[in-house]
Amino acid sequence: MKKIALLDGGMGQELIRRSAFKAHPMWSAKVLMDEPHLVEQVHKEYIDSGAQFITLNNYSATPERLERDASLDLFEPLQQRAIEVAQRARDDSKSTGAAVKIAGCLPPLYGSYHPEVAPGFEECLERYGVIATIQAEAVDLFICETMSSIKEGKAAAMAGINLGVPTWLSFSLQDNDQCLLRSGEPLADAIKQVDGLGIEAILINCSAPEAVSAAMSTLSTTSKHYGAYANGFTSINKLDVGGTVDGLNKREDLCPAAYAGFVKEWIASGATIVGGCCEVGPEHIAHLNTQIQELGYTTTTEIEDCA
Repeated sequence: MKKIALLDGGMGQELIRRSAFKAHPMWSAKVLMDEPHLVEQVHKEYIDSGAQFITLNNYSATPERLERDASLDLFEPLQQRAIEVAQRARDDSKSTGAAVKIAGCLPPLYGSYHPEVAPGFEECLERYGVIATIQAEAVDLFICETMSSIKEGKAAAMAGINLGVPTWLSFSLQDNDQCLLRSGEPLADAIKQVDGLGIEAILINCSAPEAVSAAMSTLSTTSKHYGAYANGFTSINKLDVGGTVDGLNKREDLCPAAYAGFVKEWIASGATIVGGCCEVGPEHIAHLNTQIQELGYTTTTEIEDCA
């Protein structure tokens, strides 16, 4: 039977809807400090919806963001709490949590969608190494996600590979049909430069689903497994470095059935790893899981078994 790796969906926007507190530049790390039960709840809902992978909620807990918006002293405690909460959600899930894999997250160092603020390659590599080292023994793989330039993508991926942990690299694209990273670099160039690094998969995430669909033919040129998990924002243009995510608006036309329609296009184009990003929630993943089964696929945690 053909197999698909089904990821979870977005965390931050789900926490905005559930939290008792106002959004903060350190979202969603602040929720991890103040309301860790909410993070665990979202993880469990994704598992119960059929996700075979859940990603640590450490996206905003980089040393760079903590030093700017909170305290660097919180770095290791937040990383450890993200690990503990994800492990507890997996172990306590009323569904098939024991089979679920936990992905470590290597995110943009300073903030999403702004490649211009990332430091040079060697400095990026060193800084990603710090994050990866803390997570390495607790995770099954790394996802370097929302990478907006080739430089930061390569650095994050090499940090994971250097530790001997399976590593997936995910780029964020401009929200049009031009197949360009947020930096303006062509996706085709990015694939050529990272294909030989030793990564297991190349993905696209936190981009409009229409942009993902337009990029599928280019993404298919990789020799690796490939796939995508799009967002459901109307636009990301209002999010400045250090800004709060509550200023971004949710699309009203991207219900679970509509999102699954896009994902089925990606699968038809050869994608074997799919899921959701911001504003794609547990109900989307549950519907997507059903649609995958109806296509004649099953889900798996082993991408080498994927069709």
